[in-house]
Amino acid sequence: MIYLYYSEKFQGYNFGPEHPFNPARLMLTFSLMEESGLIDEKVCRLEPRPASEEDILRVHTPEYLAAVKLEEPDLAFGLGSDDTPVFAGICESSRMLAGASIDAARRIIAEDCSAFNIGGGLHHALPTVASGFCVFDDPALAIRVLRDRFDRVLYIDIDGHHGDGVQQIFYTDPSVLTISMHESGLYLFPGTGFIEEIGEGEGKGYSVNIPMPMYSGDEQYLRAFDQIVPILFEWFRPQAVVAQLGIDTHYSDPLTSLNVTLNGYTGLVRRIVDLARQHSGSRLLALGGGGYNMEVVPTAWTSVLHIMRGEPLPEYLPPYWVELFMNLTGHEPLSNPDIEMRVGTNTENRINKELSGTLQGLKEKMNEVHGLFKSSSIRSLS
Repeated sequence: MIYLYYSEKFQGYNFGPEHPFNPARLMLTFSLMEESGLIDEKVCRLEPRPASEEDILRVHTPEYLAAVKLEEPDLAFGLGSDDTPVFAGICESSRMLAGASIDAARRIIAEDCSAFNIGGGLHHALPTVASGFCVFDDPALAIRVLRDRFDRVLYIDIDGHHGDGVQQIFYTDPSVLTISMHESGLYLFPGTGFIEEIGEGEGKGYSVNIPMPMYSGDEQYLRAFDQIVPILFEWFRPQAVVAQLGIDTHYSDPLTSLNVTLNGYTGLVRRIVDLARQHSGSRLLALGGGGYNMEVVPTAWTSVLHIMRGEPLPEYLPPYWVELFMNLTGHEPLSNPDIEMRVGTNTENRINKELSGTLQGLKEKMNEVHGLFKSSSIRSLS
């Protein structure tokens, strides 16, 4: 069984009409899933409940929670910034998104199943600070719950932005391996996620970052993933996997400078689903995250659900849904596969040279700590 979390109350997490984090993308995604016939005996849609204060305090501090409950600007806690403005209902709607991921984690513990919270993936929030459209860090909250049963949880993040909040929360924790592929912090918010950030103390070597060069596309992303991620799965042997599947890596996204296509994105998702099946018995919690071109997000995240079901991707979008989408947005949605992006030869050479240096440097860092990537043989955790 795959549990799908969506509520009309997700629409309440709304920073305003000019803000890129438009909750309509979640409504359109769920409606596409329904019109595609994906809510059936394989997929159970659940209405989430708000996270309790006790659950939120497993990651966030009492002072921060109190500030969010006041629903007033307080820049000391990151509330009221341009990225994360305060609005009426911000606490309750944030609790709803977090509650979906928390309940999904508990379902995975109880039933050894998979789950997908399309409203989750708010990976920038820190224990004491809202950041980057994120108030409560639902991936970290879900990981805390999964750790109630599992000794090793792997977090993988393919959002266009570095998963800095999740990394920081588990930076000293060897029971959680965090992997983030993102546009390099040299070019993009939050300006972190470099290969030198590998964890501290007992957690040294359990934070892994793959910063991608500006304008990286499918070829570079799949190359980087295949060289690094399967080896980490085999070595760490996760008992559960949390995957943040933001689609702001897409070439049309207004907030990044990457060139991944829907085809490249679904290739990454398929690899993650396969690795979770091989190494954690498909105990996988998929989360939405970033993605700011309304024409891309519903198709991408509906494709995730097709892949989790073990099905091929459809050739066409349902006509009724396309009509609904166009009436609402005034644009046509993109379907898979979309166009392949090409850059000039000099740019491609620059991208590949930068990426080769990144991958080599990352392998050297991991060799220093764990002896990984030295040969084809992988040392497993004892």
